[in-house]
Amino acid sequence: MVEQLFGSKTRVKLLSLFFNNPGRPFYVREITRKIDEQINSVRRELANLLSIGIISSEGSNNRLYYEVNAKYEYYEQLRSIFTAIPMKSADPVMKETREEDHIVKKLRSTGAIQFAFLTGSFSNDPRTNIDIFVVGDVNKARLAKVVAEMEKEMGRELNYSALTPDEYQYRLSLNDRFVTSVLEAKKIVVIDGAKTQPLAHSDVTFGEFVGISSSPAVRGRGQH
Repeated sequence: MVEQLFGSKTRVKLLSLFFNNPGRPFYVREITRKIDEQINSVRRELANLLSIGIISSEGSNNRLYYEVNAKYEYYEQLRSIFTAIPMKSADPVMKETREEDHIVKKLRSTGAIQFAFLTGSFSNDPRTNIDIFVVGDVNKARLAKVVAEMEKEMGRELNYSALTPDEYQYRLSLNDRFVTSVLEAKKIVVIDGAKTQPLAHSDVTFGEFVGISSSPAVRGRGQH
């Protein structure tokens, strides 16, 4: 039914990908892999969405990245449509467009997480080489395994940092340079234990700290 409404299966998948992952830039080959469509079809639909203003594009590291335009006139209305499609009724590829849901499920399986965000390659921010930042009491071996699974799925290496709440608070109190630099980068908050309701992206200001009153510890890929 959604395909009939929007006129193209590829377009529906693209809209689902962008509206379910606001603030997350994607490059073309990454998109084709996620939505399982031919690159020519993807390029054509991206051009259409750009011309309408639903998405925006930006070049970085010799790649052109695309992301949803939160200033688009009907952003909220369209997002409500694509985030409301029941997961159980969605086909396997549509489920893959909900990248953040998938990541949150994997991260939560590692322990009690108070705060987690995606940055670095996920937000296309060169100010940090950390991609996943976690604060909580987690099983480090399990987290390493989960990240390895994500790397295989995404086809790239992911740098991550995991701090206990005490470590996080301590490093914040010292104005730790590493933690501060990561927190200042553009981020996509995916878990915020301070909120009783599911996190809405409208609550998140990229580049500012949101979450528990302080900041997280570091682990993974030698980042400390």
